[in-house]
Amino acid sequence: MDRMKGEDHQVPVYASGSQVLQKLQEKWEFTKQWYPAMYSSVIGGIILDQSMMAIPIDDHMVHRGHGVFDTSTISDGYLYELDSHLDRILTSASKAKIDSPFPRETLRDILIQMTAASKCKNGSIKYWLSAGPGDFLLSPKGCTGPAFYAIVIAAATSRRSQRKEGVKAITTTVPMKHPFFAGMKSVNYLPNALAMMEAEERGAYASVWVDEEGYVAEGPMMNVAFVTVSGELVLPAFDKILSGCTAKRLLALAPKLVEAGLLKSVKAASVSDDEARQCAEMMFLGSGLPLLPIVEWDGKPVGDGQAGKISLALSGLLWDDLESGPDRIPVPYG
Repeated sequence: MDRMKGEDHQVPVYASGSQVLQKLQEKWEFTKQWYPAMYSSVIGGIILDQSMMAIPIDDHMVHRGHGVFDTSTISDGYLYELDSHLDRILTSASKAKIDSPFPRETLRDILIQMTAASKCKNGSIKYWLSAGPGDFLLSPKGCTGPAFYAIVIAAATSRRSQRKEGVKAITTTVPMKHPFFAGMKSVNYLPNALAMMEAEERGAYASVWVDEEGYVAEGPMMNVAFVTVSGELVLPAFDKILSGCTAKRLLALAPKLVEAGLLKSVKAASVSDDEARQCAEMMFLGSGLPLLPIVEWDGKPVGDGQAGKISLALSGLLWDDLESGPDRIPVPYG
């Protein structure tokens, strides 16, 4: 009788931390990503050794999804829009009934000090507020207290790119989140991940949600925006979707193009699927982009099928703001 596959496999038992550390260090030798620094409130400090960057497995963010997060960009040694993103994570935490282990200013100081310790000049930081570790139950009553984690993600290059070739988008078949959950940036990104995977399987860059009432919502990790044939910039209203920091910044910057005569108006409003498909230009907006023109949607060209001049002008405004705007915090690398 044939033996079952894997029956003879012997699982190693590691009795010491040094053995585990050795295996972790071996694993990190082959990674292509560089995480030059992490902060953990569980440890109480900044970690520079990638092999030691970990979250407790009994943290409720890990096994119950009870956590929220946000992201900020590092550009040429400056943290961009850190305060806007900090405000949003605290709003998300309040909705998720997660207390912060530190006051807002302490969180801000931690993120700046972590970035300085990383020596990273271009990339991003991600940070999480969690119900914390303690047990594997559903209620967080047994947690030892809320936790704060953050990490620096180094960019491969600092080269500016407007992605003038544009990207393809599809309308996803994955059900979108209820507005209560969509309005907070929680770690429950399974619908987002499935929507992104569906787009990749269909040869697109990313997907777009259209709600049950037929209004355009958002992408899996970005907002969308449209330029009408009459020259109006319209972003779907934030009442049922996440309030995007980049989208809100674009709403503040875009009136410059109205003054220049390139746009007729700028607004956030409900956009029906039918109206959206008649638009001259379409784009994704997000912290890591910050703007990507969409040239094809569900197999049909958007406008003339090329990145529009208004999309590229808006991209230029966002890049200029990222590189020299007022909402930049210099990192004291020392």
